[in-house]
Amino acid sequence: MEKDQQYCPIARTAIIIGSRWTAQIVRELIDHGPRRFQDFADAIEGIGPTTLSSRLKMLEEAGIVERHFYDEHPPRAHYVLTEKGHRMKDIIGAMRNWGNLYR
Repeated sequence: MEKDQQYCPIARTAIIIGSRWTAQIVRELIDHGPRRFQDFADAIEGIGPTTLSSRLKMLEEAGIVERHFYDEHPPRAHYVLTEKGHRMKDIIGAMRNWGNLYR
């Protein structure tokens, strides 16, 4: 991360929320609660599995989502928002409102 981005809260936020598909993934978790990988793939038209996996990993590393495993075989997981992730609700809501207003 460049030095200016390191100290600018807008730049730090944009790195996460500005990555294509990230806002939609967070929206799915806000609107529907815990989701499995396939739930995201079914709900977000056009996202490929490699990209979805990459974005979920980035969100996990950023502390926005957590992956919880089920006691099943084969192993299955679902994703949930952390407290940090829940705090993005206002950002996603503002994006939704702006998008609805300026279609």
